[in-house]
Amino acid sequence: MTPLDVNSGDTAWILTSAALVLLMTPGLALFYGGMVRAKTVLNMMMMSFGALASISVVWVLWGYSMAFGDDVGAGLLGNPFQYFGLAGLMEDTGASLPTMAFVGFQAVFAIITVALISGAIADRAKWGTWMIFTVVWATIVYFPVAHWVFDFSVTGDDGVTTHVGGWIANNLKAIDFAGGTAVHINAGVAGLALAIVLGRRAGWKRDPMRPHNLTLVMLGAGLLWFGWFGFNAGSALTAGNSASVVWVNTMVATGAAALAWLITERIRDGHATSLGAASGVVAGLVAITPSCSSVSPVGAILLGAIAGALCALAVGLKYKLNVDDSLDVVGVHLVGGLWGTIAVGFFATAAAPAGVDGLFYGGGFDQLWRQVVGALAVLVYSFVLTLVIGFVLQKTVGFRVPQDQELEGVDSVEHAETAYDLGNLAGTLRSTGALGAAVAHRNDSDNAEKGVNA
Repeated sequence: MTPLDVNSGDTAWILTSAALVLLMTPGLALFYGGMVRAKTVLNMMMMSFGALASISVVWVLWGYSMAFGDDVGAGLLGNPFQYFGLAGLMEDTGASLPTMAFVGFQAVFAIITVALISGAIADRAKWGTWMIFTVVWATIVYFPVAHWVFDFSVTGDDGVTTHVGGWIANNLKAIDFAGGTAVHINAGVAGLALAIVLGRRAGWKRDPMRPHNLTLVMLGAGLLWFGWFGFNAGSALTAGNSASVVWVNTMVATGAAALAWLITERIRDGHATSLGAASGVVAGLVAITPSCSSVSPVGAILLGAIAGALCALAVGLKYKLNVDDSLDVVGVHLVGGLWGTIAVGFFATAAAPAGVDGLFYGGGFDQLWRQVVGALAVLVYSFVLTLVIGFVLQKTVGFRVPQDQELEGVDSVEHAETAYDLGNLAGTLRSTGALGAAVAHRNDSDNAEKGVNA
């Protein structure tokens, strides 16, 4: 073996993509953190950072092996002991892409999938129980589903199969390029299950629960969009034509979704909002994730536009269903993931890298039924098991904080911290005389307004 065996360009692209996807989790922390009330922003962000820490460790110990080890039967699970602790994977095998580069790339997918769930239970979850949940859920739900969707069988030139992968990728042959099922449907329906287990927030539907910092929301959405190019284009595993097509499709579908969300808002509410723009961006990114290798750029525009309008309407369903999905994980990730996955069966074109025609391109229903079966299989599996995991944790160690602590704010209760130390700020203003000047200015303004009104 010589150094020429490793394709340095592809390796550099995958490592860069892995770093981009890793950035998405802090981006998600900002996105979610800005959407909650000021008294719970740190807890919300800590749930993302906690998942980053815990899943990094368990992925190395047994997660990678469960997802990408040799199948132990029926395409359902990889051998958890084959690569335990990544044993034997540090050697240079002579492949064009080092195994450890792929390990790192897939690790950050596992991390953000778990972190996404947290938005459904904002303001009311015990952080310690959440940390237990991250490990249990990843082990029982995410790692097996990643095996189903992402682990492809390997057959040599002699026709001998040297590795058997998961059933959705190899038997069903549903197309999920970067995680519409394994990531978004999986996390979205898990969020629904946990929202049911933990129940509604105190004062939900009655008290205002508006985002406390839309600047953080916009910043987080921008980081997610930036990192998502690694998420989708990196999944090509080569720095070539497929990655290039995927990159363009990701960009244009996201823009179309943001526009569609804003138009829907304008028609429905009379104005377009920054929260709507940020949410539309995420909805487009979610929808194009499974389909980015199988549609044309025009198809991506149509797919994204439908996703933006669909998700904008779907986020209101929680009020009718009486399920407190705090930050619209279900409305955006579950609905967007379902649409993006199933849309492959409609919009796929053989001219795209995946090389498959959907219904609108003369391919009939063949790919469509495969997409539907794959999506529903992940949805049912994740929902049922998450419901069980959440219920067991709630009945044993307790998952939801007591109501008095919820009203006080989980930041101070769970972490003994506050995001904004307004007491010190007031003291500083008072000592400099700025507070008095501010109050005087406000009084002058109030008096002037009263005079005008009089």
